[in-house]
Amino acid sequence: MSAGTRTPTDPAGRRVLSAALFASAPAEVLDFLLPLWAGSTLEAGASVVGALIAFEAVLSLIVRPLAGELADRFDQRRVAAAGAGLYALSFAGYALAGSLPVAFAAAGLGGAGGALFWVALRAWTGQEARDGDGTAAYGKLLSAEGQGAFVGYLVAFSLLERTGYPALFWLGAAACVLAAALLLRGPSSRPARPGADAPGAGGLLRRGAAERRLLPLMVVSAVTAAAEAGLWMLLLLRLQGDLGLSPNEIAMVFAPGFVVFVLLPEHTHHLTDRLGRTPTMIASFVAGALFAAGLAVVSTPLAIAVFWTVAAACFAAQIPVEQATVAAASGGRIGRGMGLYETARLAGVVAGPLVMGVLYEELGWVAACASAAATSAVGAAVVPFAVRVLRLPREENEAGTAAPAGAGAGADADAGPETVHMTQDGEDMDTSKPEPAQPSAEPALGPKEHARKERRDWYIHTVAFALGQLVLWALDSSWLVWQITDGSVPDDQRGPLVWLGRIWLTIWVIDTLWSWSYTIWPREKKAKS
Repeated sequence: MSAGTRTPTDPAGRRVLSAALFASAPAEVLDFLLPLWAGSTLEAGASVVGALIAFEAVLSLIVRPLAGELADRFDQRRVAAAGAGLYALSFAGYALAGSLPVAFAAAGLGGAGGALFWVALRAWTGQEARDGDGTAAYGKLLSAEGQGAFVGYLVAFSLLERTGYPALFWLGAAACVLAAALLLRGPSSRPARPGADAPGAGGLLRRGAAERRLLPLMVVSAVTAAAEAGLWMLLLLRLQGDLGLSPNEIAMVFAPGFVVFVLLPEHTHHLTDRLGRTPTMIASFVAGALFAAGLAVVSTPLAIAVFWTVAAACFAAQIPVEQATVAAASGGRIGRGMGLYETARLAGVVAGPLVMGVLYEELGWVAACASAAATSAVGAAVVPFAVRVLRLPREENEAGTAAPAGAGAGADADAGPETVHMTQDGEDMDTSKPEPAQPSAEPALGPKEHARKERRDWYIHTVAFALGQLVLWALDSSWLVWQITDGSVPDDQRGPLVWLGRIWLTIWVIDTLWSWSYTIWPREKKAKS
């Protein structure tokens, strides 16, 4: 099957999403556990722990542009598999580490592995997406990352006190090996490279042209990511210090927003298709500004949870369309574009906590919130210009018919008879809406086939749910088992695991009703457009 004809719902796409889930689970947990592990196991001080975290981040920054180049030259799944392999070696290093040099080596492997894995995986997603501008595909990938983080934290909180850090690190290494194995399945293929006459390629294929056009969007991404990361750190400190919440209570504050962030990304493209890429990003930045400003005036955990949930929903829409825009503007060099994008955001994440921490210490909480709100507001004001300079294809030509989708990303030259409207300098211009989709590679399913597919997916979900409930029961944290056996959960057994198990049960019930509704009331699955 040629490049550009697969979707994240075919076998190759499902393996990629599964690999993202398996790798993100230990990677997300490591960000939380690394300082705790280094302090307790290696007896490292705050400065050494900070240096360890910074070393991983800096090395990841350095490797990301190289990862983009490799993703453009070689099979992106193989590059991502190499990253997963380095991830696995990193976790094995942490498991065996008894000294700081070994820990720093493990951190370096993790930084390089993360750069290769995520840049290549996002480049593959942009290369293979067939939903017009790739927003739905990136939404599915983001959702898989969130699901992986959910599973990772559930396992970590369940096993850490019983098994200790080494067992968790070895489990993370095994998960990364499994991710690499999934990515290595199937035939190898190099990414498609459009020719100079490919529609929409134009100047974007000249070395340096894409980078110059992407620069405004990269600056917006880096600055807003810095504000978000810094505010997130300060919010954790405020919940723990000023409000006196325990870690479990803090988890309860963020849990609703996290669930929203996990479930929404693969569906928000429907909204993006209606609004367009620029309005979607503007709305997200405005929500970020309101979230930051709201934190300056509210102090109750419930109000903070509501604000964060709304902001998480907007972020679930923003990140996929932002990544899809970068992919569309990369002129066929999606790896390079994703490398720049990942570098910009990581640079912001590294710098944000430092800058916001100094601001908080000097001027206080309200000033820090106001600064983050102003940064997001500036991002909302600048993003129309940042998208406009990318000169992506118009959604419609002068006759009002749809222009070929994916033109800006190097679509096939024979995609259709329509042509996009050209400006006097021969470049395509953007009207801020994503390109309409090409004919879907996922055909419509008849009622019986669709019902069969929904039942098959439900069986998989149910097995996972049953295994999860078994683990929770073994930990005396299954809300379902307590309800069946005792009628209620004892006060001394209440905690985040019980609460998460109850949410999981609710999701499974909804999934059951929805999945089996296709058997009771058969209806076809329409082809994605």
